[in-house]
Amino acid sequence: MGNVGELSLDEDEDVPLHDVRDAAGFIAAMKRLKARSGLTYRELEERAARRGDVLARSTLADILRRTSMPRPEVLAAFVRACGDGARLDAWLATRDRLAAAHTVEASVPARDAETYAPRQPEGAALVRLRRTKGSTLAGALTLAIAMLALAAWVLLPGDTAERGTQGAPVDGWVTIHPARTVDLCLTDGRDRDGAYDSAVAVQLPCAQAPVPRTYLEPMGEGLYRIQWHHPQMGKGCLTVMGANQIKGMLEPRQDCAQGTLFRWEATAGTFRLRPATSGGCIGIVGNDTTVGAEAIEERCSGGADQRFLIRTS
Repeated sequence: MGNVGELSLDEDEDVPLHDVRDAAGFIAAMKRLKARSGLTYRELEERAARRGDVLARSTLADILRRTSMPRPEVLAAFVRACGDGARLDAWLATRDRLAAAHTVEASVPARDAETYAPRQPEGAALVRLRRTKGSTLAGALTLAIAMLALAAWVLLPGDTAERGTQGAPVDGWVTIHPARTVDLCLTDGRDRDGAYDSAVAVQLPCAQAPVPRTYLEPMGEGLYRIQWHHPQMGKGCLTVMGANQIKGMLEPRQDCAQGTLFRWEATAGTFRLRPATSGGCIGIVGNDTTVGAEAIEERCSGGADQRFLIRTS
């Protein structure tokens, strides 16, 4: 195959990024780059590992079979492993340009005081369902039952972080539970509208979500990083996503130095999770209690969807 060092790729020949107009075209460009490198999936994985990157061959194979955008850190590892590191900025800029064209922002009714999301851009799809008048009574009954279950759960013996509500929560290995649905854990999943092809934080049954493991890393001054440790993907730190992804949702990023720092604020035997970079709170999209509902940064409201419990694990 010859030299497998940094390749000198002509942007106007083999992998012309400026002509890419959609995700399918972007994946096609990635396939051309892989073909130009002459490396197998296993060789790319090993080459990335030597650089300190994580590029699981199964993940890469899945990305190249589909037509949705890879996460930035996966793309960066792939481009460097293929030897096109000199154009990494161009690859990332192209990815961001395409992702921005498909940005989906959360939208909920203005009358729902417990949730907040930016104004929905014209033509964009709704991320989550709106509450209807017919669901009000059922929602109230569900909430009452959930709060009774919460009260009973808090009184059960066990090593739970709610005992530390006068200060910071425990650090180390934990599970994070939405307070209204204590049988659910905050873990990785996909947004339910399929607008983003990378992991985001969602609520799933704890028994079905053994990975990734969650680690609270104290950073000083009452701030924490929330680490996810995955057996295949490695370590990632939860980060509040910006307008180029799904604004306000939480995504694990391998570059923990750029991960969001969070403050845990004790309230009524539970905690509110607050990004240090804003005045918002983390809640559940649409005030939803169903399995798979996504976590999102909202305006702080004191609503029940913005309260969490922490258990050591």
